[in-house]
Amino acid sequence: MYQINFNEPCRIYFMGIGGISMSGLAEILMKEGFTVTGSDMKESDLTKQLEAEGAVISYHQTASNIHADEIDVVVYTAAIHEDHPELAEVIRLGIPRLTRAELLGQIMRNYKTAIAISGTHGKTTTTSMVTEVMMAANEDPTVTVGGMLDCIHGNFHLGESDCFITEACEYTNSFLSFYPTVEAVLNIEEDHLDFFKDIHDIRRSFRLFMEKLPKGGVLVINEEIENYEELTAGLQCRVVTFGLEGSGADYTAAHLAYDDNACASFTLMHQNGDTQKPVVDIKMNVPGVHNVKNALACAAVALEQGIKPKYIASALERFGNAHRRFEFKGKIGEVTIVDDYAHHPQEIDATLDAAKKMKHRKLWCVFQSHTYTRTKALLDDFAKSLSAADAVVLAPIYAARETDTLGVSSQDIADRIEKLGTEVHNLESFDAIETFLLTNCEAGDVVITMGAGDIYRVGEKLLGM
Repeated sequence: MYQINFNEPCRIYFMGIGGISMSGLAEILMKEGFTVTGSDMKESDLTKQLEAEGAVISYHQTASNIHADEIDVVVYTAAIHEDHPELAEVIRLGIPRLTRAELLGQIMRNYKTAIAISGTHGKTTTTSMVTEVMMAANEDPTVTVGGMLDCIHGNFHLGESDCFITEACEYTNSFLSFYPTVEAVLNIEEDHLDFFKDIHDIRRSFRLFMEKLPKGGVLVINEEIENYEELTAGLQCRVVTFGLEGSGADYTAAHLAYDDNACASFTLMHQNGDTQKPVVDIKMNVPGVHNVKNALACAAVALEQGIKPKYIASALERFGNAHRRFEFKGKIGEVTIVDDYAHHPQEIDATLDAAKKMKHRKLWCVFQSHTYTRTKALLDDFAKSLSAADAVVLAPIYAARETDTLGVSSQDIADRIEKLGTEVHNLESFDAIETFLLTNCEAGDVVITMGAGDIYRVGEKLLGM
């Protein structure tokens, strides 16, 4: 593997530089003196920002962009395959290359404390929470996160301390290229089945990820993960657990209550020998029990790093979520529009559970499934989870990196939801969805646009954003 010398900045070309993670890495390297060029399919706010800081970006991904005498190393994402015209030319010319994960791993090795937040879902939110806490405690970490976070004014922050924070994705085993000293494992569920064989294959990858922790490292893990002891047995690091009240975990939430916006308050408890002791009272500014669990993971990570409880409490009360994570978009008349990134049944369960705790007349879920592979593998689970809404509106499947439909469509989800007795409407376009909602929503309704694609545009169009 090509090794970057951070003391001798070189010329790096990013393929897909406009991606939320790639753009953050590009900015980190630019601030360290590296010369950054790259390409993407289209211009965006992220690419404009990079260009304003000196990056040279092409919006046509062709082999003619690649010149051996102008590039020292190429960075690319898992979504780019060897038949991609740029990557094929890189291979032909013999230019060194790194995956995004390999580059991130090399950056992590430059920091004394490297915190990696993993799990099938909740990574971005929890990474954002940890960042908010560390910033409140004046730790000034370097951060790369898969969403836009207000406290760092974007998706990355180049700090002055020896602490690095990132989310760690299991897809294509990316996180196995990382070098963390602290890990949080939020949950382990079936997902990315275009890469993993099954849940056992996924659990094996998480075990390998845990094994990367050094002897003095810390693993913070959700006590609810099935047979988590099997995953943690024999690890050389210290293992710390979190869970809801009565779980027997090291860190728990007692006296849990919710306000009218479904935001929780609780007392953070720590198991100290044979007794539980209160640490601090926490009031959340984001909804749902899933965010209570995210906050517990965040608090455990922070406390294990010596952060004072008062900073944890103040930061979590201030934390308003990363963009596209139960994000309040606005109101049209008396109809509330919310957007959420949920694209897996477990995430949908959590989001709709939070939404149902809000005051509302009727809860509408406008869902865009993400990838044909995930849709086909989890059809019944999607239907069951979405049926928790009062009514479901389905958009066409977002293909992302896939070209084969596998013979599956949103109608397959609709048919299953209908059998479960929930109102469902499968519409052919965003325009049709917008017209339908304008016609059918009434005062007091809550509309949640949901999915990892571009379904958020529906809410923004309704609000005239």
